[in-house]
This record gives sequence, C-alpha cells and structure tokens, in this order.
Amino acid sequence: MYRKLFSEILTKNAGFSRSYYTNRTNKVTLYSKISPLGDPSTSVVPELEDWVQKGKKVRVAELQRIIRDLRKRKRFSQALEVSDWMSKKGVCIFSPVEHAVQLDLIGRVRGFVSAESYFSNLKEQDKTEKTYGALLNCYVRQCQTDKSLSHLEKMKEMGFLSSALTYNDIMCLYVNLGQHEKVPNVLAEMKQNKVSPDNFSYRICINSYGVRSDIEGMEKVLREMESQPHIVMDWNTYAVVANLYIKAGLTHKAADALKKSEERLEKKDATGYNHLISLYASFGKTDEVLRLWDQAKTACKRYINRDYIVILKSLAKLGELEEAEKKLEEWESSENCYDFRIPNTLIDGYIEKGLLVKAETLLEGLMEEGKATSPNSWGALAAKYLEKGEAKKAFKYMKAALSPKVKKGWKPNSEVIPRILSWLGDKASVEEVEAFVEPLKAVIPANRHMYHALLKAYIREGRDISGLLEGMKTEKIGEDKETKNILAMRQSAV
Repeated sequence: MYRKLFSEILTKNAGFSRSYYTNRTNKVTLYSKISPLGDPSTSVVPELEDWVQKGKKVRVAELQRIIRDLRKRKRFSQALEVSDWMSKKGVCIFSPVEHAVQLDLIGRVRGFVSAESYFSNLKEQDKTEKTYGALLNCYVRQCQTDKSLSHLEKMKEMGFLSSALTYNDIMCLYVNLGQHEKVPNVLAEMKQNKVSPDNFSYRICINSYGVRSDIEGMEKVLREMESQPHIVMDWNTYAVVANLYIKAGLTHKAADALKKSEERLEKKDATGYNHLISLYASFGKTDEVLRLWDQAKTACKRYINRDYIVILKSLAKLGELEEAEKKLEEWESSENCYDFRIPNTLIDGYIEKGLLVKAETLLEGLMEEGKATSPNSWGALAAKYLEKGEAKKAFKYMKAALSPKVKKGWKPNSEVIPRILSWLGDKASVEEVEAFVEPLKAVIPANRHMYHALLKAYIREGRDISGLLEGMKTEKIGEDKETKNILAMRQSAV
C-alpha cells in the first residue's frame, strides 16, 4: 500500500501511473462506464444503479477490477463507493482480503478514526493479519506514532509479523516523521525475527542512509541487498541510489547506478522511463534524456500526457527550451486530451529564463482558443514583469489572473498585489482601479492597500471620497500614516 507512495518520496518528480481507459472492442461494460469518470468528486453510484436497473449482470471479478483500477489512479473516493455498494447490495460475502481493501479505502477517504470503527465491528474470524495490517497502514499514513506502535505490539502478540509488509510500514512511519536514523534498527529487528526483507525494505533503508549523507552506510546496505539470493535487483533501487549519488555530487557513481537501473528496466515500463529521464535531467545529461524519450516511444508505442509533463519539465530544467517547444508541438498534434499542465511546463520555463514575450504569447493563445489556463501562470508572469519595472504589463496579466475564465481557488502573491495597487493609485483611472479591486476582493479580503489605491485615484480625479472612508469603517480598516498622507493630497489639491 505504501510502495507507490514511498517510490514517489525516493524519486521526486516522476511517480506517474500510465493507466488510461481504452476499449478496443467498443463493447459497453460496467468498467467502460465507470473508468472515464475521472473527476474524483463525481459519484459512480448512479452508473452502478443504472447498470442493475437495465437488468445487466454484475460480476464480482469486474467490480474488483474496477476497485483495483480506481485505487491505482488514486481515485479513492470512487473506489470506496464501489466497495460500499458491493457490501450493501450483498454482491459477495467479504473475505478478510475485501475487508482489508475496504479498511484501506476508508482510512484514505474518511481517516483513521472511521477505519478503527470499521475494524472494531469486524467479526473475529475477519480480524486477520490482512485486516490488522490494513489498519496499521492507516495509522502510518496519518503519522499516528503511538497508535502505530501500540497496534504493532498487538500484532506481535497475535503472531501477525510474518511478512515484510508490516516492518516496511513501520519504516515508512519513521520516514514520514523524518526520523531516518530509526529505519536501520527496524531492518535489523526484521532479520532477527527471521523475516526476509524484500526489495522495498532494502530501498527504504538505503534511502535512510542517503538522506543523512551516509554514503558508506548506504553502499553497505546495497551490497547486502545485491548478495541476497531471494532478491532480484530492480531498476527502482538503482534509480534511488543514483538520485542520492547525484545529490552527493558523486557523478561517476551516479552514472554507473543509472546504467544499472536502465539495464533492469522492463521494456514497456513507462514509469521507469519517466524516472530515469527526470534523473538524467537532474544530472545535466540532455543527450541521455532525449535518447530515453525516443526509446520509451519505441517500447511503449505511445506517450500519454504525464509522459509529456516529464519530458517538458526535464528539458526546461536543462534550459533546452527549443527542444521543449518541439515536444509541445508533438503533443498538440497527438490525440491526447487537453491538459494545461503540459503547456504550463514550458510557460514556467520561459518565465524562469526571462522569455516573457514567449510566455505571454503562449498563454494568450490558449485563452483565445477558449482553453483552460491557471491564475498561477498569469500571476507569475505579472510578478516577473513587475521585477523588470513594467508595472503596466504586470497589471494587465494580474487582471487576467482574476478573470472569470480562469479557474478559481487561488491566492495572489502577497508582495505583488500591493505594488500593483500602488501603481494603479498613482496612474490609473477610477474605473480601472475599481475594475481591478472588485474581482480581487473575491480572492482576498478587502484591505488597506485596496482602499489606498481607490482613494488616490478618486482624489486625482476630484471625486467625493466619503463613501470610501465609510467603507473603510465598515470593513474595520483603520487609518495609518500613509492613509493620512493620501488624505493630505486632497487638501493640497483644493
């Protein structure tokens, strides 16, 4: 349960799943109805109910497949809905395995307290190592140290410590708490209790030494892992080692580890290719990034959106923006669905390199085509123009960030907004200031900077400011020294 999570911790920027729905036969199945409902907030229950009402068969194996797929895609709320529906409709009698899956989903969606309640209501015969382990996993995921260790003791008493998974969970707990020095002790206890560590066990321990810059300790565990007859060395372990060598500045050792990782990469493992592409980018190896990208296309037959995000981020990191532009054009001509994160990766690269005209051209083009953009991108462009002293352009793009066409749930840069408001107060018309302040109030509370901009504009145009002063009182915004200086402008203007 923690394997994918921890893989993302160990190899940043590349933990992507390749799952996407295809139905080559065009046969309508329950899976084909539920799989495309990508928004996690969309309930899948209506589709389940509709399927039954139409007199179609509900197969347990297909429901289990749907749950597995939804979990893999991190659509946990929907997976829990399917599992709940199975239980309530009596589609099948839950075994400890199904109960363990249900426990995990409840913990992810509703929290460990709800998971505890579900566990306590299980029949005694269903309280097995599987369900105990699932509850432990819920505690670990939410960093409940006391509960995790107390639950571990119960599992010891019941003889439920026969697999590496339980020890891995405890090691993950210490990683999540930043207590990396405790991880090797768990591995040692595991071996003392004659439980064989698996690849994940060794990988956690290798990382625990690496993050503490103990390269010697890391290499010792790696050699032990390589010598174990039951262990088949995998690409991910060497990728973790390479990442730690890169951070330590050990370039030759990093190159060797990356080579070993690639040698163990399965032909169609797109996630593995993405990991290695990201690592070679961190290593500054443009040729290797492009070689692996081409190799991934041959092996995996097609690129999905997340593959394009990885390559564009990697090329932007390397400063290879012309090459990134080619990849963006390639994505645009593909049949992949629109995903703003892909062009935004290049937009971020342009802004970082100061190529602001290119960034604004790309953003404005997307807006004109009616495609979704992000206020973060417009805001970043505004901030960069402000750094260059171009307040007028900063105002223009911050206005775009506040546009109703741009998805909300965003807060503007707290340093940029006061500077734009100050410029507006000095240079803009009352109508322009009001048109900016009104949508701004929808994302941040009214404040003194807003009123100062309005006051300055009103005074410059000789307008009555009594309404503004009354508004300040209503909003409980007191006058400060700058307010008094602004009001003094009115006196000098008379």
